[in-house]
Amino acid sequence: MSGSALTSIASSLNGFPAGLPSANKVSDTSEPFGKLFSDAVGDVSTLESQARNAVDGLMTGTGVDVHQAVIATQKAEMAFELALSVRNKAMQAYQSVMGMQF
Repeated sequence: MSGSALTSIASSLNGFPAGLPSANKVSDTSEPFGKLFSDAVGDVSTLESQARNAVDGLMTGTGVDVHQAVIATQKAEMAFELALSVRNKAMQAYQSVMGMQF
């Protein structure tokens, strides 16, 4: 997936930053990565529960349109895939550092 595609996915999700930081710029946030990641996982959980509620509303006929349910499930799926990719890259970096010999 390209950087512009990730930027567009991140900007469409609630709780995610609109743009990705540049590689040369030092981050001005003081939050540790663990807190940012746990907040992102919480956002994924919220999106998944919204999708579940939309699908349940669609199935019971309580006024949820098909397109609203599909959009909610796609947002939840993209948020999950983004969080999973970040987790996999973090694990890969950790394993790379642990494999280094000093």
